[in-house]
Amino acid sequence: MKRNLKRKQEISCILFSLVRFMLKDFNMLISTARRNERAMVNEILFLLKNHLCDQEATASRTAVRGVIVAKTSFDPYIAIEKLYNILDKHPYEFRFALRIIPIERVISTDLEEIKKTALEMATRINKNETYRITIEKRFTTLHTTDIISAVATEIQHKADMKNPNKIILIEIIGATTGISLIKPNEIISIMKEKML
Repeated sequence: MKRNLKRKQEISCILFSLVRFMLKDFNMLISTARRNERAMVNEILFLLKNHLCDQEATASRTAVRGVIVAKTSFDPYIAIEKLYNILDKHPYEFRFALRIIPIERVISTDLEEIKKTALEMATRINKNETYRITIEKRFTTLHTTDIISAVATEIQHKADMKNPNKIILIEIIGATTGISLIKPNEIISIMKEKML
């Protein structure tokens, strides 16, 4: 019993230190298999610095296993496009990445702030376009239904869960939230692309 309590305290300390050292200003979120986080940090830095010539690129682990955040000096959508080209020509350069997601804005994990930011982004959805809200949350007490109802009730566009024109993507990592308005093809799914 004491051993389990001590182990839980050790894990808490590790998670706290990872959150404390995580980049607070990032514009890419990358997923990898658990225990590949360090290798993934090296891989994304290699791709950004050597292939995209972004010497200012940074990356760090997060408190979530299998999730890395990175900051590129490029617009994240342009970086995604360039990474697609690299993946097409040199797929072997992507050994550890599973998904690479562009992040437009990083805010604190607060329901009102998430709502405000998501609604600002929703103004860029064209009149005839459909949308979907996708939420991936980790280490938060916010409920998905609360976030969706706070945002969706204010958007006048038609929702389409299967084939939307735009996705309001909300990525929550503890006290930090990344939000983007993306097209479905603006998330790089490495395994899917390698199979094509």
